[in-house]
Amino acid sequence: MAVVRNSLLFPTVMLLMGVSIVSAEKKDPSKTEQIPDNPRVSITPRPKLGAEAATERRGAANIRVDSTLVLINVTVTDPMNRFVTGLDKDFFRLWEDNSEQQITQFSSEDAPLSVGLVFDASGSMGSKLAKSRQAAAQFFKTANPEDEFFLIQFNDRAELMVPFTHNTEEIQNRLTFTQAKGRTALLDAVYLAISNMKKARNPRKAILILSDGGDNSSRYTESEIRNLVREADVQIYAIGLFEPISSRGRTAEELSGPSLLNEIAEQTGGRHFPVENVNELPDVAAKIGVELRNQYVLGYAPANMNRDGKYRRVKVKVNQPRGFPQLRAYWRLGYYAPSQ
Repeated sequence: MAVVRNSLLFPTVMLLMGVSIVSAEKKDPSKTEQIPDNPRVSITPRPKLGAEAATERRGAANIRVDSTLVLINVTVTDPMNRFVTGLDKDFFRLWEDNSEQQITQFSSEDAPLSVGLVFDASGSMGSKLAKSRQAAAQFFKTANPEDEFFLIQFNDRAELMVPFTHNTEEIQNRLTFTQAKGRTALLDAVYLAISNMKKARNPRKAILILSDGGDNSSRYTESEIRNLVREADVQIYAIGLFEPISSRGRTAEELSGPSLLNEIAEQTGGRHFPVENVNELPDVAAKIGVELRNQYVLGYAPANMNRDGKYRRVKVKVNQPRGFPQLRAYWRLGYYAPSQ
């Protein structure tokens, strides 16, 4: 995925053929009734999946596909990473397993979101906690009243600190008391976040990861998490807080962190934003929030109607509007077909 290094506060600079490029204007979150805390949830080991169990689990996965319709979220940006809005269905083409599909449904409205914040509280985050809290606050400023959020923190283990709530202040207050200690169970935290999404009330779901490196304490493996995120109907965004490449203090886990976060995010149609200067964190988090508000949804009835449980690869292309710079699309790379 492309790395965004531009300032967020771009004005609207183009209007042509009904297409506009928008800035990251922020909205104030609404306050609603607070949902009571549930007991903390921690991760427990599970046996590795065999082929038969994996097939069964794929068939029950929470993906937005039935016998007639597949929905794909798409983000479109210009070369300066500004969001392009105002495109209609005719500007898009879509393929499944190299076979072009007819787009039968199209929308671009700002639908309510269910979002999980996955927050790294490991020992190496000590000097980065303050800016990470600010990043979370900026992300919540893009929220709508119908949105819901939960908070998972992780160090040696992953814990659900705040279950789904509309009250973002509850999450921010909990982050105020976060202390950095222990190792990094990132993969366990991703697993717990996806599991918790089964309780989401909104059809659009996303996870935002704030972490400074790879994994060194999880029970789940990278292979298991890769398979899990491919099956889940959840977009994953990640902000990686990394030391400069020239730094001698980076561990092997931290060196592998960027590729791990990028792969997890790319599979789901989300993006990974590596950050070396912590002062950029709030702007990057706000940009992710605005990106989630400026997506197109393409729906199609797959020509391949076999209910074989196999992974179908998806490709999206944007037909270039006349007079516009080269546009880029981001989308979920595929989905598992129903198995029965």
